Amino acid sequence: KFANKKKYEQIKKNIAINKKIKIFKTDFEKKILKIQEIIKNHKNISFLHSGHLGDVINALPVIKELSKSHDCKLYLQSNKPLEKHVLGYKHPKDNIYMSDKMVDMLLPLLKSQIYIKDVQKYNNQEIDINFDLFRKMPMDFNLDEVRWYFHLTGVHTDLTVPYLDVKPNIKIKDKVVIMRSTRRKNLLINYKFMNNYKNIIFIGLSEEYEDLKKEVTNLEFYECKDFLEVAEIIKSSKFFLGNSSFGFTIAEGLKVPRLMESFPDYPSVYPNGGHGYDFYFQDHLEKWFDYLYNLKN
Repeated sequence: KFANKKKYEQIKKNIAINKKIKIFKTDFEKKILKIQEIIKNHKNISFLHSGHLGDVINALPVIKELSKSHDCKLYLQSNKPLEKHVLGYKHPKDNIYMSDKMVDMLLPLLKSQIYIKDVQKYNNQEIDINFDLFRKMPMDFNLDEVRWYFHLTGVHTDLTVPYLDVKPNIKIKDKVVIMRSTRRKNLLINYKFMNNYKNIIFIGLSEEYEDLKKEVTNLEFYECKDFLEVAEIIKSSKFFLGNSSFGFTIAEGLKVPRLMESFPDYPSVYPNGGHGYDFYFQDHLEKWFDYLYNLKN
């Protein structure tokens, strides 16, 4: 350590590399190969997911791709405790991934996707592929979240193509729709400039609305009954604006015009295709906001 620092650092690096290799070889290689075997040999495939909400939506491109040659069922597990390594931050669901209420709100949206043969709450049904396995893989999660499932299943698909399909909301339409989590705010920017624009509506949590209302005084609020209604309102919007939270995940799945407030500390969500843009800085926010606001559909 003291006589040859360069050699010491290389030894530490080699130890870390070998540890990751051992973890993969011991814990994951057989499971990954088993998933390949299931995809190759099974006509019917059942999937399990415990959330978070956005993680469930991000698994849909793989399910949609597999549905071209398989009958796919999806089961959602509620009230699964967060692993210890992710308990360091406050999450809206406290110490669980998805509550029963959240699963109930998500089911109508998932059931409306015709490529999924069946969607239910998990109640000890037989499972072929457990999507929760990605949480235990020895990998850096600072990559586009939707690609986690590519690496788990070996299935890739065109992320510029929509993987959510809903009817537009006929009552709330042609508005700038915002859903913005206070947990992953970009502190480099503010939204005060939006007071110069009209028809802006917030559809997230009431406390998140109140937080943004301090900057955008003309902001409206609408409380959705479930996540199918959330998707329908986003579908009928002029464009969607959000940060790294569930709303943007839905907008990304629908491929509507959308603007992403990137979170510098955890850059794991990116727009793919269509009129999808992200920003870190105030000038870029205002530029792309005005562009999408005046975009002719």
